Amino acid sequence: MDQIIKKITALGVPGLVFMVAIELTGLAGAAALTSALAALGPGGIVGGVMTLCVLGVVADGIAEYGFDTIAKGVLKELYCKGESKESIKAKVSKYPVSSKLKSNLYDVVDRFA
Repeated sequence: MDQIIKKITALGVPGLVFMVAIELTGLAGAAALTSALAALGPGGIVGGVMTLCVLGVVADGIAEYGFDTIAKGVLKELYCKGESKESIKAKVSKYPVSSKLKSNLYDVVDRFA
């Protein structure tokens, strides 16, 4: 059991997400693996693998810099690429985060020059 836990820990957040997806399929063996990967992302198995890779990068960024810093950086980049403050705020309003964090992100957007 300790060996399995060490291997899953080495995979980090994507490993946990994949493990949960496998469990939710209700299948066993190769069928569970392929079904879980296909369910995780758009485009079937390849999309699932890509989703896990992106999840790993995002999880590393959040662990190193914190969610607030990453979120503020993404909003600033959207603004720099030409999106209006209103369209960015509309996106923020749909984020599954607390009202307090949304308010903080709205303030960040309002301060863009």
